[in-house]
Amino acid sequence: MIDVSTYLRRLGLRAEPPSAAALATLHRAHAERIAYTTFDIHLGRTTTVDPLESADRIARLGRGGYCYHLNGAMSALLTELGYDVRWHVGGVQGHAAAEPVGANGNHLVLTVHGLPTPECPAGVWFADVGLGDGLHAPVPLTPGSFEQGPYAFHLGHSAVEPDGWRLTHAPFGAFVGMDFRTAEAMPADFAAMHVELTTSPESGFVRTLTAQRRHVAGADILRGLTLTTVSATGIARRDVTNREEWWAMLAGLFNLGLDDVTAEERTALWDRVRATHEARVAA
Repeated sequence: MIDVSTYLRRLGLRAEPPSAAALATLHRAHAERIAYTTFDIHLGRTTTVDPLESADRIARLGRGGYCYHLNGAMSALLTELGYDVRWHVGGVQGHAAAEPVGANGNHLVLTVHGLPTPECPAGVWFADVGLGDGLHAPVPLTPGSFEQGPYAFHLGHSAVEPDGWRLTHAPFGAFVGMDFRTAEAMPADFAAMHVELTTSPESGFVRTLTAQRRHVAGADILRGLTLTTVSATGIARRDVTNREEWWAMLAGLFNLGLDDVTAEERTALWDRVRATHEARVAA
């Protein structure tokens, strides 16, 4: 069980019966109000892939997380609200990769079933609030291209996963694409990769603090001290080098709860992020 009322309050929503329209409303609110972030990794807070733990951290502490947390918590919320939601093993391909990585387990994907509409006769929806600047709203699990804000996506059959699917992002997106399997997955399928992503010095999550918020007009992306704003008019970047503004941005623009973060933790985290930023600029 999760605290559905507190979770929905954070989303600015009320409970309503399952429907495709209600799913879209939940998805959009989650993408806009619950940040994709590595904040807790950089605070040294240990997390798991347990969806109930993730839902509690989102609802009670006002925090976010990355795909295992966000999609995991979203699945727990949807289940409590009466939706038929399923987990799938995915794999995100970054811009540095030469070939699609396939579903290597570095991403958790959701599908929601039993919601047929004229747009989606089969009633199966691809839902994903854990891709940062990825989906703003769920889409039918069927091949085709679609646009959401300034981003153009393509959903088709995977070339590397038999009977799997591939989401291809816009060229200027934060990632190239993502493959996922049709077979259902369990939390145990992601446990080992979660440890690697949150502890390995080679992990991008460990190297760089990020916070991302998807919205109807585009996305806001903070990496270290650099804020990137993506909109229909283009891509703008600026460095946020004022400590007070940076913390206010995390709390305001990215809607992160910070009440449990001590003054000592704030100072230590700011010093580390600033030092990393200055070293990158110097290089």
